[in-house]
Amino acid sequence: MADSKSKKKNDKELSYSELVAKRDELKKKYMDFRFKMVISHVDNPMQKRTMRREIARLNTFIRQKELAGENQ
Repeated sequence: MADSKSKKKNDKELSYSELVAKRDELKKKYMDFRFKMVISHVDNPMQKRTMRREIARLNTFIRQKELAGENQ
């Protein structure tokens, strides 16, 4: 639980372009994971939910930066 709180703080401190890059990378991993779930067995199916929530969290931080005018 402590790891997720520190991760949130680290994500919040990233710049706009870093947040977008991280989100795009995570989206790719999420799509690969979904494909893997369809094709074969995965060890931890709950990872899908965790990844989806992390993408949503990054989207929130990106939107906050956009509203603050920091999206250069």
